[in-house]
Amino acid sequence: MNLKSALVIIALLVSNAAFAADTAGSSSPSRADPMMDRYSAASERQDWKTAASVMQDALAKDPSNADYHNLYDYSLRKSGTQDMDLVFKHYNEALRIDPKHKGAHEYLGEAYLLVGNVAKAKEHLGALDKLCFFGCSEYSDLKRAISEHEAKAK
Repeated sequence: MNLKSALVIIALLVSNAAFAADTAGSSSPSRADPMMDRYSAASERQDWKTAASVMQDALAKDPSNADYHNLYDYSLRKSGTQDMDLVFKHYNEALRIDPKHKGAHEYLGEAYLLVGNVAKAKEHLGALDKLCFFGCSEYSDLKRAISEHEAKAK
């Protein structure tokens, strides 16, 4: 086996291991979670107040669940909340629990754009760049949101 073939095999093994680690982590909501089922039903209807209420109930039962903090905040933002302190509190809590939570990095970056803090949004884009070795939708979505925000500011 030549060096080039060995490198290709190693790259494939590493990418498969990274994919497996990414899909099985704590940032992947459990399909058997009834709270997630209720949240999904509300979010599909774009009933963000109900979705936030479901996640608030979920947090009361499991305050150490990064996904719950992340989805609670996402629902708050979608429902039009003006309480950005609450939004920042829960996104930061999600990242305290799971510093590699890609969704929380994306959504926190978007929240910073809502208050005009592009530099902080770019910090989270940088974090996603490190977490998403082969690229990911969270990185692409935040990068697009930053570009759109900067284009509007001109």
